[in-house]
Amino acid sequence: MDERISREQAAKENEMRRQLTQNIAHELKTPVASILGYTDTIIDNPDIAEEAKNQFITRTNAQARRLTALLQDISTLNRMDYAPDMLTMERVNVSELVGDIVQETALAIESKQMQLHNCLPEDICIRGNWSLIYSIFRNLIDNAVNYAGEGTTIVISAHQQGACWAFCFRDNGMGVKAEHLPRLFERFYRVDKGRSRQMGGTGLGLAIVKNAVLLHKGQIAAKSADGGGLQFDFTLKSVPNIV
Repeated sequence: MDERISREQAAKENEMRRQLTQNIAHELKTPVASILGYTDTIIDNPDIAEEAKNQFITRTNAQARRLTALLQDISTLNRMDYAPDMLTMERVNVSELVGDIVQETALAIESKQMQLHNCLPEDICIRGNWSLIYSIFRNLIDNAVNYAGEGTTIVISAHQQGACWAFCFRDNGMGVKAEHLPRLFERFYRVDKGRSRQMGGTGLGLAIVKNAVLLHKGQIAAKSADGGGLQFDFTLKSVPNIV
């Protein structure tokens, strides 16, 4: 019985790896094809107008940046999947980290006429990997900026819950239909494929968020926010407020 279960589990894992490999190849294909198309056009047309050439170069740069983001996200997930013990764990001040991210994303939020209310208490500290904790909040903010819609509001709050901090990240934007909620954290799952690629998303942001939360022994769930929009509730273990 145990041997049969092991075989079934191994077969399931192999199928998941096969699907992931196919998804990665598919996602890489689009920016690579665009880069080749734009550069081939420039090479094959040496007398192309300067304005058109600059336009192609700009588009090539955008696709190269998208490709870089995709490779970085794949690398992050691989580190969590295959080498979690090699991640450096330290005392992370989440309040300061989120404050920095709010400043970093201020221009993007302003360009969408959005508002971000950071309601986190001061000196929320956890023991974790700084880079992955950063990825949790940065990906959630980027996701809301890209898909919540113009003129919407993002609210980040938290309260202590036993040995954990319980975080709530919500927006009052477009939200998603109920049937999509259970699949939001799947790698490369897109509610609207065309719109996601247009926004430059890699399809891995929320998968990174979930894996990072789980790696820190927390839990995360997505639901429709009261009054519309999308809400993420997750926990991270707290540490005493000492150095």
